Amino acid sequence: MTGFRHLGDTAVHQGHIWKVVVSEFESPSGELFSRDIVRSPGSVGVVPLVFDAEGLASVVLVRQYRPSCDRNLIEIPAGMRDVPGEPPVETGRRELIEEAGLSPGEMVSLLDILPSAGMTDSVCSIFLATGCTPVEHDRHGPEEQEMELLHLPLDDALAMIDSGEICDAKTVTGLLATERRLRLEASTEK
Repeated sequence: MTGFRHLGDTAVHQGHIWKVVVSEFESPSGELFSRDIVRSPGSVGVVPLVFDAEGLASVVLVRQYRPSCDRNLIEIPAGMRDVPGEPPVETGRRELIEEAGLSPGEMVSLLDILPSAGMTDSVCSIFLATGCTPVEHDRHGPEEQEMELLHLPLDDALAMIDSGEICDAKTVTGLLATERRLRLEASTEK
């Protein structure tokens, strides 16, 4: 379809979740080239949306340390698709319980994104969770054990994107998609 041909992969490193490969390709003109690629099972992010008595939308986010960036990031609850065969929606439900201690009443797919297409084949499926009820969380690893829950009005979370406080790709995308969805639903109700 594109005229490019994937000729094969040579594994360079196999980690617990990711595999790094050198992939060989042929361009439409016949030129051979290689690229380093991180092969990933993908991930899931969930925007937990709650409404107060006045109908104002809030979201539950997590602040957690990310070793790759060596800093704390504010994110939607999320996790790797590390259970073979588990549907993304179920991974999202599991991660929401593990990280935020929330069980969703309804999970709706917002969109799938390619968080870093220049280096990985990872797909992040982002869901909107509503009707959430508190449950016991089940955090894994030191980063999750130390994470902080943030319950913020959606408008405040959106302002944090503008100020640069929220810069994680799945979180920015999920919050903007949620705001757009709410705006579209409000316009169709009029």
